[in-house]
Amino acid sequence: MTSDTEQSVRVLGTLDEHAREAEFDRLQARLPDVWRGMRRDDPRESVVVVPSMSVDRVVTNPGTLSQALEERFLFLLLLLRQPRLRMVYVTSQPIDPMVVEYYLSLLPGVIPSHVRSRLHLVSVGDGGPESLTEKLLARPRLLEQIRDLVPEPALSHLIPYTTTMRERDLAIVLGIPMYGADPRLFELGTKTGCRRVFARAGVRHPAGHEDLHTREDVLGALLDLHRSGAGEAMVKLNEGVSGKGNAVVDLTGVPAPGAPGHTDAVRERMEGMALEDERIDVDTFLGKLDQRGGIVEERVTGDEMRSPSVQLWVTPLGAVEVLSTHDQLLGGPSGQTYLGCRFPADPAYAALITAAAQQIGAVLADEGVLGRFAVDFVTVRQGQEWEAHAIEVNIRKGGTTHPFLTLQFLTDGRYDPADSTFRTPAGAERHLVATDHLEDPRLRGLRLTDLFDLVARSRLHFDPSRQTGVVFHMMSALTTHGRLGMTAIGTTAAGAQALYEEAERLLLEEASNALRDVTLPV
Repeated sequence: MTSDTEQSVRVLGTLDEHAREAEFDRLQARLPDVWRGMRRDDPRESVVVVPSMSVDRVVTNPGTLSQALEERFLFLLLLLRQPRLRMVYVTSQPIDPMVVEYYLSLLPGVIPSHVRSRLHLVSVGDGGPESLTEKLLARPRLLEQIRDLVPEPALSHLIPYTTTMRERDLAIVLGIPMYGADPRLFELGTKTGCRRVFARAGVRHPAGHEDLHTREDVLGALLDLHRSGAGEAMVKLNEGVSGKGNAVVDLTGVPAPGAPGHTDAVRERMEGMALEDERIDVDTFLGKLDQRGGIVEERVTGDEMRSPSVQLWVTPLGAVEVLSTHDQLLGGPSGQTYLGCRFPADPAYAALITAAAQQIGAVLADEGVLGRFAVDFVTVRQGQEWEAHAIEVNIRKGGTTHPFLTLQFLTDGRYDPADSTFRTPAGAERHLVATDHLEDPRLRGLRLTDLFDLVARSRLHFDPSRQTGVVFHMMSALTTHGRLGMTAIGTTAAGAQALYEEAERLLLEEASNALRDVTLPV
């Protein structure tokens, strides 16, 4: 027989979807008060950071690389400059103590032991390919231990990387609100949803079709674009990340619409589409589109083409604010894979994309979106004039988030959308060049100690007095994957670029030296 006490016990598994939504809404209603109570030196204030890559990928990252991606957000440790703030930072595997020490060394005017007493590093101890949030939800006792580290739930919130139903469930179990978009608004951030948002906002975007699921859907969209004169088309999965869910279809030289063989020729081009992720084939790609949907749109071209983005946020109090503009650095087979960024974006079109992003932000805020998001554009120069085409909304943190916030937290500066500049409190300009993809097989010959020794010898380390230098991230991928992330901060755009190139040169030179054959003992 079950007692009344046992019947009254609530656990996540006993809540249906409707009950979970109601519980989440109740938590989120507390967020404005949490926001108002921040930075008031209350010793009960805390944040729980769960940088889970809960995204639908065509190819799953190995666990060791997922760990490095989770560590991209260790810049949030810089928030511990606030003398009373407590932080719980969760990862799949333990973080190397040298990496933690590196970030804490960037904190000016603090006592390291005092900071460490307010920082709780929690690891699941699971290096598998599942997302961090999935790993946590599978371990109720660990969740209970994390909840015990929150001194006052009314003064705490969850900081996720993405916001899916899994992060929602995590917030429910922890009993704290989540600073991020309601996962019920997920569709707004898909490629199909983006196009609908752009149309509603009245913002220019490429000609195309959305909500496609089958080969015949894609073929029909390609035929329509070819009839309208498109020379190249993009096929994009609704949930593609960093350009990896994109493909290019070349429509040049195809027989004219209505001519014999026109449809067959376009079908052949579709079946031979150039995939941005070369680890998969066309059948796998289109199979994913069948499951999740996607779009086809014209590939915009001009005399010169750039790929900038605008980062905004909607605060819990409802304000929509422009945070930054970036020029994205792209690579890959067709130049669609995100590799890094420059900040701020070129003033030639920064105001143009900012105005369009504000229109989009107003629509998203009206839909109830909360937290950080970024709008990606393609800007093309036709003669002397630039025009901007919105192509994507990322309703989550992205590749430009951690470099910009690293700069902001280290300098206490702000970006001014009016003149497209970032200035420190003293009025000095700062620029950055950043990457998540400094990759070379030679880098596997370096250990963390080698990296830190090089940083010290070459004076690359960020200098708080000059507020310039290099900050590294994703360091756990160095030896395993030959990959490293870094943010180079300079007083000018040219200075930041020069610092970036010098750091890259020195790193590869050091890596080459580390791989020289050892002289055999006599």
